[in-house]
Amino acid sequence: MAWGCALCLALAGGALLALLAQLLRWVRADGDLTLLWAEWRGKKPEDELRGKVVWVTGASSGIGEELAYQLSKIGALLAISARREDELERVKKKCLQISNLSEKDILVLRLDLTDRSSHEAATNSVLKHFGKIDVLVNNGGRSQRSLFVDTNLDVYSAIIELNYLGTISLTKHVLNHMIQRKKGKIVTVSSVMGIMGAPLASGYCASKHALQGFFNSLRTELTDYPGISIINICPGPVQSQIIQNVFTENLAKSIENSGDQSHKMPTDRCVRLTLVSTANDLKEAWISDHPYLAVCYLWQYAPTWAWWLMNRMGKRRIQNFKSGVDADASYSRKKK
Repeated sequence: MAWGCALCLALAGGALLALLAQLLRWVRADGDLTLLWAEWRGKKPEDELRGKVVWVTGASSGIGEELAYQLSKIGALLAISARREDELERVKKKCLQISNLSEKDILVLRLDLTDRSSHEAATNSVLKHFGKIDVLVNNGGRSQRSLFVDTNLDVYSAIIELNYLGTISLTKHVLNHMIQRKKGKIVTVSSVMGIMGAPLASGYCASKHALQGFFNSLRTELTDYPGISIINICPGPVQSQIIQNVFTENLAKSIENSGDQSHKMPTDRCVRLTLVSTANDLKEAWISDHPYLAVCYLWQYAPTWAWWLMNRMGKRRIQNFKSGVDADASYSRKKK
């Protein structure tokens, strides 16, 4: 009997230690625990993506630009797209400098996501150049900084046209090719704003919620094609040029001061975790520091608490924006 009690105590103590270890990991985490486990024990992007043809949209800046750099170092073959062809050529030049790729291994392809009539031809151009598309990374899009009561409705139309309809239009053409091959990965850079709601970004949140709903539904339609992966990436605040190019109250207005961005997650870390998610076929990955990561968990498991917390965070976010600093500055964890 005493031996049995000792065993039970030992098991209980072990379980408690394991729980405390997980809690400590979560407190220090910059991604959901499934993602961080995959980073530690899962497949490596260097093994899974080398030699694959990867098409990245929105590749002229920010997350898309950094994706091009890290993928080129891995040895992936790249198609990089955005509206600014001169910036794409700059990105290509750097990719060639930091990798062993040759000129023919990187295709610069100008693309406007809002010009849906051009998407079939663009897809055919990538296929003509490489013969296949292994991975499509839907990264193109714009964020928003404006209150709904101040914002013209044509801004919302433009956000949906670019972030949502443009993305699913391009996906449709690439998916036809992947279905023929019965394999491929469609990676969509959504946002934590596709999980929660936040002030100053109602249209952006709506577009990302739409993407989440669309791709989660599409995944269920592809059960006869287990070789095709649908992967949703949900970053929180990241150091990038996205704030400099946000939608505001009207289409003609740009943001006057993007504020200091140094408190946000470094772009290279976000991209590394994105590639880990891609290599391991994670259906959804949350990539963020706290408090946004904590809010994702609350929104998933305790939405009433999440609404309470976001109401308080939201007030501060609006105050920050109106005072000319970055909306997330006062509660994001600054990187050393």
